[in-house]
Amino acid sequence: MNLQKSYHITFVFLIISLIAIWFLNISLGSISIPFKDIFSSIFEGTASKDSWYTIVVNVRIPKAIAAIMVGAGLSVSGLLMQTLFRNPLAGPFVLGISSGASLGVALLILGTSLFGGLAFLTISNFGMAIAASLGSFLVLSAVLIAANKIRNTMSILIIGLMFGSLTSAIISVLAYFSSAEQLQQFIFWGFGSLGNLSWNELAIFSSLFFVGIVFVLFIIKPLNSMLLGENYAKSMGVNLKKTRNIILIITSILTGVITAFSGPIAFVGLAVPHLTKLIFNTSDHKILIPAVLICGAILMLIADMIAQLPLSEYTLPINAITSLFGAPIVIWLLVRKRKIYV
Repeated sequence: MNLQKSYHITFVFLIISLIAIWFLNISLGSISIPFKDIFSSIFEGTASKDSWYTIVVNVRIPKAIAAIMVGAGLSVSGLLMQTLFRNPLAGPFVLGISSGASLGVALLILGTSLFGGLAFLTISNFGMAIAASLGSFLVLSAVLIAANKIRNTMSILIIGLMFGSLTSAIISVLAYFSSAEQLQQFIFWGFGSLGNLSWNELAIFSSLFFVGIVFVLFIIKPLNSMLLGENYAKSMGVNLKKTRNIILIITSILTGVITAFSGPIAFVGLAVPHLTKLIFNTSDHKILIPAVLICGAILMLIADMIAQLPLSEYTLPINAITSLFGAPIVIWLLVRKRKIYV
């Protein structure tokens, strides 16, 4: 009973922290906007200056919402992968889905000399998202075909890594024959970004995100059974093949849509599940899944605030911030605890 009460207190604290950090994230940027105008823009639809209202509603709020979905989606994907492969080093990108998305964007940006008719798509975020989605879908299809023919879960992990290596090799060849401007555009996309989404793009993003999260809720019991091994899960009546395919599809949907709209963002999916397990000291997915969603959202909002360089016109790559500031924290916690849950 005391343990359950402790979980409730921790959840309340995390939710309050998430709300506070979300508002703080919106308040920071290259232009200083008073809190009063931020609140009036959100709740009353007006502000002292029209430009302030436009910045808050059309730039900062979509960016903050995107940060929550990116952090939550990558974190829960990492948890699913670590449970499926029973490997603490597994993350949302081990299946090669992100590499497939990168390949799609690389073909669009770096391969415009070969596919000149598609060159106009590079000027829009939707063009990038479509290319990334097609690339991730192709890799997902290949992984699912392999998963249905292979019983060994670790073999699927190896196949995913091989797909990642293959797509990286193709991207390297395309980069070798590309111009400096094309390379720069692709590199900037690879840095990751949360601030380029319109409300229409955010609607598509959020729709796919919630589809993936809803599916996760239906496999909590099988996930807990899989922690003790495949044989134990079978004895509990878990359909391993079906559960494995559902996990692969969920991870692919979440990772694919996040990479499509925000670029490849590293570290979050690998680290947040471990941080959450250290905080809650449990491997129960009934606790971990909501906890990981909240912790991932908080971490991504904080990373975005650091990347913005408040009151500065410069914005650092979000990909660099997540690893530069997050990795030392995880190392310190692991050294202090000296134990992680798989």
